[in-house]
Amino acid sequence: MSPVYLDNNASTQVDAEVVQAMLPFFLDQFGNASSMHDIGTAAGAPIKTARRQLQALIGAKFDHEITFTSGGTESVNTAILSGLDTVPGRTEIVTSAVEHPAVLTPCAHLEKTHGVKVHRIPVDHHGRLDLNAYRTALTHRVAIVSIMWANNETGTIFPVERLAEMAKQAGALFHADAVQAVGKLPMDLKSTAIDMLSLSGHKLHGPKGVGALYIKRGVPFHALIRGGHQERGRRAGTENTPGIVGLGKAAELALECMDEENKRIKSLRDRLEKGLLERIPRTFVTGDLLARLSNTTNVAFDRIAGEAMQSLLNRHGIACSSGSACTSGSSVPSHVLRAMNIRHGTALGAVRFSFSRHNREEDVDRVLELIPGIVEKLRDAVPGSRGHAK
Repeated sequence: MSPVYLDNNASTQVDAEVVQAMLPFFLDQFGNASSMHDIGTAAGAPIKTARRQLQALIGAKFDHEITFTSGGTESVNTAILSGLDTVPGRTEIVTSAVEHPAVLTPCAHLEKTHGVKVHRIPVDHHGRLDLNAYRTALTHRVAIVSIMWANNETGTIFPVERLAEMAKQAGALFHADAVQAVGKLPMDLKSTAIDMLSLSGHKLHGPKGVGALYIKRGVPFHALIRGGHQERGRRAGTENTPGIVGLGKAAELALECMDEENKRIKSLRDRLEKGLLERIPRTFVTGDLLARLSNTTNVAFDRIAGEAMQSLLNRHGIACSSGSACTSGSSVPSHVLRAMNIRHGTALGAVRFSFSRHNREEDVDRVLELIPGIVEKLRDAVPGSRGHAK
């Protein structure tokens, strides 16, 4: 049987139209986009088109507010470091306890090596940000706030537009990690107080190794990668023309299909959730069920090991993601589920299923056919697990 891919928050399949748009820039239009001759110009002009395509998707006011990067991690690091460098007299960062490592790791490094104070705002049992704690942390010492638009594990959507307004009132810059949100949620950045926003191509059926950083016009900015004059001096290095063209095409397709895809994908996700909850006792959906991405479900199977389930599903050709990781020989739930105070025995059994435009009803049927037996097998292997209640 063909594989079932339900790990689209990790990476998506590149759309066939994206591949076709990229191919000429590997073969015929291979010039350096910064060169002044015709062959260079032929490679450079499509970059401008891609910039406008991305501008349309995120609702930026100007196309030059888009700076192309190597991906979400570079964009995030650039935004955070620039925010610290450009806001004099402020040495604090506000973020959340459930951010992606692309945010949490550089923040921890800055805290350890540069004496930067980092406020990690807690979340509740549904993964929703503690707004009172956020408000308290926004003092005159905060240089930049970095909050995700949507959580990669649970799909919980954060009210970033409101959070950006609150940061602005405190005189701090606001950066949104929108890697999981771009292409899934409608955006109109020109009408928000968001100063910077990060995104990555491979999360919206574009290629890996390319992303972008939105920098609102007038926002102070210091480049992270220095050298040539590319990207208006904001990101040095020869442009990845094929990747940028692919990202632009992916953005165009996402804008065209977003509403229709969200409805169809949500129906698949809801069908999977309903089937799992009906078939398997002591099973729970984590995150904010009212405000989350349409493609994401994080299901916790009480008293099993999520990694074991992931492994068994993989043997049957089903790709998904576990919410735990092995550390020093013992499994530990993800930092997201720990921050949500989900009980340890339940959090260990968390599995994320994330859909895309390529999934169909038969994918859901196959998962529902297999998982009940896998759960029974794994619970039978744990003494006393059958009698346990939440």
